[in-house]
Amino acid sequence: MVQPAPFTSRPFAFDTEFDAAGSVVRPSTFRPAKRAYLPAEVEALVAQARLEAREAALAEVGSIQAMGIAAIGQAMETAVPALNHVAQTHRAQSAELAVTAARVIAGVALDHLPLGPVQSALEALGQEIDASPRLVIRASGLDDAARAGIEALAADAGFSGVLAFRDDAALPVAAFSLEWADGRADFDPAAAALRISAALMSALASEAGHAESVLPGKDF
Repeated sequence: MVQPAPFTSRPFAFDTEFDAAGSVVRPSTFRPAKRAYLPAEVEALVAQARLEAREAALAEVGSIQAMGIAAIGQAMETAVPALNHVAQTHRAQSAELAVTAARVIAGVALDHLPLGPVQSALEALGQEIDASPRLVIRASGLDDAARAGIEALAADAGFSGVLAFRDDAALPVAAFSLEWADGRADFDPAAAALRISAALMSALASEAGHAESVLPGKDF
């Protein structure tokens, strides 16, 4: 037996309330469903539907953009420390390469001009050693030509006292020690290179946010 369809239509409703005088107290809330639309009404409904669809699409695009930006931010937050580490490592390696190249160049220059550091020291210490009666110079390879060259350099620096030479074969090329009445000055190319390298590494560490010093003890 076929069951009849449920009765859902509302052909009539009379829920308007009147007072004793016949005036409407509460109008009926029933509104019949509209069955026909004018062309202008259809166009308005279509335009409204398009507007709502566009707004929904824009909202979805905005949500996707926000999620994408958040993902990019997370990726950058994760990548920045690694990139900083790579950049710091690159700077340190570049500095180490530059120091190594400088050592090679300085070594060749000192081999050709071993008296260059002595000349610079005598020129810088001219006023300090000027009044000293005696200056002891300790270095390696102090042959007659080297001694004559140092004497000429001392004279040019204004030193008029006695020069005493001490040949020390243990000292490397261009290394020396100057001793006078109230002072002393030493130079060792290898030690100077280590101090320069340590100072450079300390500067790089400070730039990376590590303020601790990696400078070794000074041996002046």
